[in-house]
Amino acid sequence: MLSQEINEKSILITGGTGSFGKQCVKHLLNTYNPKRLIIFSRDELKQFEMAQEYSPATYNCLRYFIGDVRDKERLTRAFQDVDIVIHAAAMKQVPAAEYNPFEAVKTNVIGAQNVINVAIDQKVKRVIALSTDKAANPINLYGATKLCADKLFIAGNTYGQECTNFSIVRYGNVIGSRGSVISTFQKQKETGFLTVTDPRMTRFWISLEQAVDFVMKCLHNMVGGEIFVPKIPSMNIMDLARVIGSECRVEYVGIRPGEKLHEVMVPMDNARDTLEFDDYYMIKPSFRFFERRFCEEGCRPVPEDFEYSSGNNTIWLSVEELAGLVKKL
Repeated sequence: MLSQEINEKSILITGGTGSFGKQCVKHLLNTYNPKRLIIFSRDELKQFEMAQEYSPATYNCLRYFIGDVRDKERLTRAFQDVDIVIHAAAMKQVPAAEYNPFEAVKTNVIGAQNVINVAIDQKVKRVIALSTDKAANPINLYGATKLCADKLFIAGNTYGQECTNFSIVRYGNVIGSRGSVISTFQKQKETGFLTVTDPRMTRFWISLEQAVDFVMKCLHNMVGGEIFVPKIPSMNIMDLARVIGSECRVEYVGIRPGEKLHEVMVPMDNARDTLEFDDYYMIKPSFRFFERRFCEEGCRPVPEDFEYSSGNNTIWLSVEELAGLVKKL
């Protein structure tokens, strides 16, 4: 049971003041009894604001650590006696990464390598890193840095020597997260028109609650080296525009640099290593020197020409379902 693996354990979340981090902290505090729960992030204002809601005076397991994943020395101090690390820290905005490529590399690639090395040195037992659909067949720098980070974490298992295990969770756009298209449309609604890149565009959608639940499930199932991909619905951008601004005029502005019409979470080239479960896919490492017993009960290999794309998905959100999700935000 996952409770046995989390209760009385020390857990650290990098990027702990972000949208995922806050929801994860809420879930862990309400569901489990961790010995320590460390929120590690570089923004003191976000930590101050988060501490007003989740105070160490109320939750004595909480620790707020100021730090940056770029700073290996600070990570070494923060990871001391930590059992589990959930790595959510990243530069995530595509335009910002395109314009500041070296900064994206420092955080998403070098930061990932720092987390790996320090986790091994401090004998952290499990590290699960959050990835993105943009890491599959990337065409922008953000996706390329996250693909690089994915490969670093998987390779980290060869250095952990069974003491530290690393796995990846890859999912799509999070509904209502900061900087999402929903918040953009809601602001534009006041002007009377919405800007849409391309009416054919589709995206995977997952709620924060679903994302956290899936990470917890993968934390329980992981043995190290897997990429876990949830089965989640797709949505069409025009359906979302109709939900938020049905009375607004739509202006098509064209696909921005680094964007795709459809996102991919399991590329066809990974099909040979992919297993399908009832509610998720698992991409096994292609390295043949991984001699591990992966959880393969109740699964089946996918076809050789399989590709899991937001455009060919079999699960779609209707306009009514989208309206219900937006209303809850």
